[in-house]
Amino acid sequence: MAKKKKTTKKAASKKKPQEMLIVGSKVKNMLREHGCNTGGDALEGLNAYIYWLVEQAGKRADANGRKTVRSHDFVSM
Repeated sequence: MAKKKKTTKKAASKKKPQEMLIVGSKVKNMLREHGCNTGGDALEGLNAYIYWLVEQAGKRADANGRKTVRSHDFVSM
């Protein structure tokens, strides 16, 4: 019996779209205040970064034995 080839279909590797956690018009207005335009993929990128931040904060709270996420669980600058 012949070996099956591995399929590398892009559709299989795509994640389902994430729910938008940001208010696009507010972000666009802030960027306009700085004299910037907003690219078509900018809000999706920011939304993905917000998801990552929330996941990291949850992991940090869990690692510290807490069920409550606090402000210091988010990476601050």
